[in-house]
Amino acid sequence: MSRILITSALPYINGIKHLGNLVGSQLPADLYARYCRARGHEVMFICATDEHGTPAELAAAKTGEDVADYCARMHGVQSDLAEGFRLSFDHYGRSSSPQNRKLTQHFAGKLYDNGYIEEVSEEQVYSKADGRFLPDRYIEGTCPNCGYEKARGDQCENCTKQLDPVDLIDPRSAISGSTDLEVRETKHLFLKQSALKDELDQWIDSQAGWPVLTTSIAKKWLHDGDGLRDRGITRDLDWGVPVKRGDADWPGMEGKVFYVWFDAPIEYIGATAEWAEATGRSESEWERWWRTDKGADDVRYVQFMGKDNVPFHTLSFPATLMGSREPWKLVDYIKSFNYLNYDGGQFSTSQGRGVFMDQALDILPADYWRWWLLSHAPENSDAEFTWENFQSSINKDLADVLGNFVSRVTKFCRSKFGESVPEGGTLGEAETALIADLERRIRSYEKQMEAMEVRKSAQELRAIWAVGNEYLQTAAPWSVYKEDPDRAAAIIRLMLNLIRVYAVLSAPFVPDAAAKMLEGLQTDDTSWPDDVEAALSVLPAGHAFTVPEVLFAKIQDEERDAWQEKFAGTRD
Repeated sequence: MSRILITSALPYINGIKHLGNLVGSQLPADLYARYCRARGHEVMFICATDEHGTPAELAAAKTGEDVADYCARMHGVQSDLAEGFRLSFDHYGRSSSPQNRKLTQHFAGKLYDNGYIEEVSEEQVYSKADGRFLPDRYIEGTCPNCGYEKARGDQCENCTKQLDPVDLIDPRSAISGSTDLEVRETKHLFLKQSALKDELDQWIDSQAGWPVLTTSIAKKWLHDGDGLRDRGITRDLDWGVPVKRGDADWPGMEGKVFYVWFDAPIEYIGATAEWAEATGRSESEWERWWRTDKGADDVRYVQFMGKDNVPFHTLSFPATLMGSREPWKLVDYIKSFNYLNYDGGQFSTSQGRGVFMDQALDILPADYWRWWLLSHAPENSDAEFTWENFQSSINKDLADVLGNFVSRVTKFCRSKFGESVPEGGTLGEAETALIADLERRIRSYEKQMEAMEVRKSAQELRAIWAVGNEYLQTAAPWSVYKEDPDRAAAIIRLMLNLIRVYAVLSAPFVPDAAAKMLEGLQTDDTSWPDDVEAALSVLPAGHAFTVPEVLFAKIQDEERDAWQEKFAGTRD
């Protein structure tokens, strides 16, 4: 058994996330976490709401709430939606937690002591209309790189280029919309990433198995143009982690907070500390996941994120950990994703475009969305959600293949043998061939899951479902029963056991359907089919079962058309 630490990029607190956000980090992370647990590994799966910075302040201002109250409310909303999508976090924390505040200030102190933070006087944009300096995300304008007209002052959402507010063309205040801006001098702290460039470069080079998407983005930021730049890590804001060196005040930094992209990744550690406190565990219990001097040297750490988050996780966060010169666990593998687009356009939280998590659950249960999103995950290139493709995938994969198999087997058994696993009959060459085929395909499924190849894993799982359907159609127990009831009994006994195997294999993708299958079979045996032949005899003759309710209803054309019209691109 291995120990596996899994973190998903933190969703911003500023509203409900769309399906593109979900498939870009949290959902594939959950898939992997569920699979690792099923294989017997010790898993710590961590996520949290990212609550500091401009997005939180702007969102709270729109609702008229105090920012702390807004964040507390939205954390509850996002927690409920995560549960609705069956995201199996060990802890879903908050970057505003006392644990994260303490850790952020601790890292800042260590970095300063080691010479990796310096105070810099710089020019920043000041809004006369708002009477304040405008941190990067309070400024919008046209991206000088791609021409996107709603780029933010820290990064262009369209092309992902890192920006400074002064780079924007025709900048305006995101608070008031005012263009009456001027540049004034202010003092901030900078993380000297450039001093760690060679160390970061060597570390990235040592990660031979990382996805091309991850390493290519990291290398681009390291070497393109002027190379890795030092990064400001403080802002003129009221909401955030106050600037301190550990427990000590930081002269000249009064009234400033740490930049959200400095404290947010530290919350991975903070949320694990929150977990320890919430579950009554000691500090050593979270440290064994994060400090190599406390046991984390045998942990495999995997991160999941969209490609826009890669620079901060391959450069800035590792620089923070390395620069502390303390024995913190560095990530072993970063699984990054491209973008999921929506029906000819883009999903966008800021623009309210696409289907959002709450809306999705109002339409259909979580498993429908989980299956489509994971089986179409944007791994090697951007992907696109269309209602036609969604309908086709659900109907063909879930309803016609998996759901139909479970229904046919259980209903036929009930009609001919009653609601218990039938006895009698022996297996023949066809069943031996089936078992061999399943053995090969399940091992291939495991290989893809362990490699975190999400789409390929879904393809292998569907192929495993299809094998059972093809065998059932060929074996035709409904025809065999007329001449040889014992032979039909042997076939159905094998198929009922195959349903249990399907439930175990499918649980990472469609956990609710898997639970219904096991409930119908009246078993809590979720043992992994390491030996397929043995796994297909777990339920003995005489074992009672009930016919499960319909696992997946087909999506009708009129439903598809109505949803396509309702979600034509803008959230109400």
